[in-house]
Amino acid sequence: MHNGSPTFLDTATDRDAQAPALLLAAGRGERMRPLTDHTPKPLLQVRGQPLLGWHLQALADAGVPRVVVNTAWLGEQISARFGDHFGSQPLSDKREQLSITYSHEGQDFGAALETAGGIARALPLLGPVFWLAAGDVYAPDFRFEAAAVRRFAASEALAHIWLVPNPAHNPRGDFGLSPDGRALNLPTDSAAPRYTYSTIALLRAALFTAPWCDITPGNPQGVAAPLAPLLRRAMDAGRVTAERYTGRWTDVGTPERLAALNLD
Repeated sequence: MHNGSPTFLDTATDRDAQAPALLLAAGRGERMRPLTDHTPKPLLQVRGQPLLGWHLQALADAGVPRVVVNTAWLGEQISARFGDHFGSQPLSDKREQLSITYSHEGQDFGAALETAGGIARALPLLGPVFWLAAGDVYAPDFRFEAAAVRRFAASEALAHIWLVPNPAHNPRGDFGLSPDGRALNLPTDSAAPRYTYSTIALLRAALFTAPWCDITPGNPQGVAAPLAPLLRRAMDAGRVTAERYTGRWTDVGTPERLAALNLD
């Protein structure tokens, strides 16, 4: 997915099987200050391009047809930087480019709506199945493969999440993983291994309806809500699957982590 690399989209069938995506780019980035005082975190440079650009390039390479980017803090900079299309094809042929739409939470409500609130707000712009990724995570080896969409769509799962080895800043991890590929909401006293949620997932819109979520579709009231409680409820019902991602992954949450990425 690096600049100049060939696309890994193989067939028109792959493009037809793809799902839209939502990239989360609304956060204030408090731990990144002062870098984020005047620049939104997704626009900070990582190895020669904005952090958000790595996901956009991977989505474009995978044949994802359209992406929604949610914004709040300095969101106008994000839409100004990327516009309404992204891709290597000439601008005159936008059919082969990744279409970008924005869900401007800051403009609509004055602040970010957290992850579940932001997803619920953007839901009318997405479809019944969609990719999710956080715009402040660097995962250059991840491929948004159409085959994963096909497997997920054929399953009964409400979510499929990718788990990574626990980084130093999250040593206890988030969720367990069963031998048959189910994500586990482990009790705090469990000795079973936990892994960290990568923030990359395939989701069904149904996860944001009752009984899993009580936010009105489209979130017209601007309810702010986290995603983890919804995932945990669905895990307890056996409706979340998972797999491990072993490629490069960094939660770019501090200036030190950003500097380390740019030194490698």
